[in-house]
Amino acid sequence: MFDKVKEECGIFGIYTKEEKEDLVGTVCVGLTALQHRGEESCGVAVNEDRMIYYHKDVGLVTEVFTKHVQESLPQGKMAIGHVRYSTTGISRKENAQPMVVKHKKGNLAIVHNGNLTNALELKRELEDQGAIFTTTSDTEVICHVIVRERLKTGSIEEAVKNTMKIIKGAYSLLIMSPQKLIAVRDPQGFRPLCMGHTEKDIVFASESCALDTTGAVFDRDIEPGEMVVVTNDEITSQKVLPEEKKGLCVFEYIYFARPDSTIDGLNVHIFRENAGRCLAKQAPVDADIVAGVPDSGIDAALGYSKQSKIPYDIVFIKSKYIGRTFIQNTQTKRKKLVALKLNPLKQTVKDKKIVLVDDSIVRGTTITKIIKSLKEAGAKEVHIRIASPAFVDVCYFGTDVDKKENLIAHNKTVEQIRQEIGADTLEFLSIDSLKEITKGCKVADFCDGCFTSKYPIEVPETIDKNRFE
Repeated sequence: MFDKVKEECGIFGIYTKEEKEDLVGTVCVGLTALQHRGEESCGVAVNEDRMIYYHKDVGLVTEVFTKHVQESLPQGKMAIGHVRYSTTGISRKENAQPMVVKHKKGNLAIVHNGNLTNALELKRELEDQGAIFTTTSDTEVICHVIVRERLKTGSIEEAVKNTMKIIKGAYSLLIMSPQKLIAVRDPQGFRPLCMGHTEKDIVFASESCALDTTGAVFDRDIEPGEMVVVTNDEITSQKVLPEEKKGLCVFEYIYFARPDSTIDGLNVHIFRENAGRCLAKQAPVDADIVAGVPDSGIDAALGYSKQSKIPYDIVFIKSKYIGRTFIQNTQTKRKKLVALKLNPLKQTVKDKKIVLVDDSIVRGTTITKIIKSLKEAGAKEVHIRIASPAFVDVCYFGTDVDKKENLIAHNKTVEQIRQEIGADTLEFLSIDSLKEITKGCKVADFCDGCFTSKYPIEVPETIDKNRFE
């Protein structure tokens, strides 16, 4: 597996006043723009005349949603979609979303970005009440709670509001009922969710880049604790949960989101470039060129170059035709594909002192191979600059880091890490610099628990990614 943190998923939804021929195609375009958020599985659910039709499978959007599959789905007036990388539950077709259920009062489809911290507790409670689970995803827990609350109340809105008061942790949700499309975001705002519009459509997406790609105009971010309801007659908004300590995942800016996205008022590319500038001030070095590890380190490398006045150059060629490395079935195959993905430019690096910028170091395996390849190609020195603080603790809210033992910075000093990866020097972005860069964001506070071990809400004593098995 790549030495990178993986994010759970991306969500996309659309409500149109008039049935449109390209509804499914529009959702697929939006999901393709969000493909970086999850490459394991994807799915689309469409509401036509109060009936929900769906298709989902393991694979990329372009692999799953062929022309034939798209044409087999009805068009309807609203649809939701999902791309997934598993962080809770194993990777399999049953865990793909949207999750679609039929219950006493109608149909329901849901897509979810995030992880619940009380999922296991709720699952046991629901099982005691007779619920049956068919997946290992905590999204199914949310479905059961909504259905249970729907049977108690007079409307889907009330059921969703009650559910928001019961579930805890990270959840950006799109919920499609027979007549309504509902968007909600947890009170900390752990995961992003925004809305936009076209002349006839209301569109929701995990990132603004998906709005741009589908031709929608960005309107605003869904506020933490907010519920937005779209029907054919109106759009309503309600702050369901009171103001709490905010907790937008700062890794959205560091790595997860696309550089062309703007989240809670702060552009991702600008954030990364400023991180590089801060690194240049914090950790200057005498070097010939600055380079970034493709693709996630490039923006910060540009910032480092601009601030330090050291020329930026390309030192790696990244193959565009190598498949998804992490799904290869043996470690040997994965290592070979990692080597194929990044090939050093020997003519550029020979006899050069290089500042190499990357977004993070998690396990340390990939950066070690990268440094070795540069030195074998003739680099005189390789100075590593990391555009985030050291990753020292687990995440409970939607990424795949579940054991401190897997984190190289958990038990090693910076000098020990430097020696292990083979760098001439190594520096991480400081926490103070990180906080300075995020001042342009509308959300005052962030979740930086993976760097500080301090989380905005109470977290479980242990974390088990396959806890439903």
